[in-house]
Amino acid sequence: MKKYSIALASLLLVFSFTSCKNTTKKTSDSTEDTSAENQSDKTVYASDVIPFFDDWKLILGDGSNVGIANDFENKDFLYTENENGEEWVVFKAPNGGDTHGTSNNTRTELAQIKKWYPETADDKLTATLKVMNVSSTGDARVAATHAVVVGQIHSADAFENEPLKIFYKKYPGQTTGSVFWHYEINTAGDDNAGRWDYSSAVWGNDFSVVGETADTYPAEPEDGIALGEEFSYEVVVKDGIMSLKFMSDGHETKTFTKNLLESEYTTIADIPEQTKKLFFPIGQDGVERKEAYAGEGCFFKLGAYNQTNGKSPDVNMNWCSGAETHGGDIQKQYADGNYAEVWFKTASISVSDAAVSNEGYFTKND
Repeated sequence: MKKYSIALASLLLVFSFTSCKNTTKKTSDSTEDTSAENQSDKTVYASDVIPFFDDWKLILGDGSNVGIANDFENKDFLYTENENGEEWVVFKAPNGGDTHGTSNNTRTELAQIKKWYPETADDKLTATLKVMNVSSTGDARVAATHAVVVGQIHSADAFENEPLKIFYKKYPGQTTGSVFWHYEINTAGDDNAGRWDYSSAVWGNDFSVVGETADTYPAEPEDGIALGEEFSYEVVVKDGIMSLKFMSDGHETKTFTKNLLESEYTTIADIPEQTKKLFFPIGQDGVERKEAYAGEGCFFKLGAYNQTNGKSPDVNMNWCSGAETHGGDIQKQYADGNYAEVWFKTASISVSDAAVSNEGYFTKND
């Protein structure tokens, strides 16, 4: 009987040890699971993905100025997405809402906080991105409809014109869209009303290819870029010359140069036919000052500057789209595709020692 008692006691001791051991392991697993969950819940900020936010201030799609946006997110306008293990920075801007300055268009966009002068510049901006959405509505005759600007050079002085705007544009129902860039003249004289843009195609069409009626579209572009298809741009300004390079897998690399110190458009005879077709009918027929952007402080911009808005085409047939805005209700616009959305995977900026503060720009109109 004593032997049985000893055996039973030994068996109970084994079960007790095993039970404690299992309990301890379960507790350890639970701790590990909680730690992993906390790790996955950690916010990845845009400034974690593209660590150059000290060089920029951020404007949101509701017109607000965030300032330097380190460790910042706003789920309506700027946040990050992880796709197949890669982090992307998402910029979104609705068709209608509060805008920055006197602009007709909303933007979620970074503006460089230092300005540089083309004649002494040695400055560079690069980005790899994909456009995920452009407006689902708008008058097809209006050149800016269904488009978004994803990079710029902007003047901080005088008329605050733009020697560079990089566009993506795609019509509804088409598989591919176009990438093109604009040069806006720095108008001669004291009146900027005659300013105009000249558009150069990169892949697909330029700005001037539009629909014949409000709801018919031109032919789908050859060698176009689809929504969600990656492409890269590189912008260098050195000693007054702007050099552009555009790259995308499966597409021909394209390069362009433009002198920012000497104008090509100082007389009416110099104005291109594209400009006469688009801008002369709306009274924009100015010439450029001989020295173009010489002596003016310029700065880079990057993000989603939505070119589609709700203003009537009767106001301006190039820039007023007559698109759906749901009275400025952002969530309704997002629900039915009336917004621009651009994802950036990488971006970099290189600024020369000659660059100076651009703080004054942020109190001006744009």
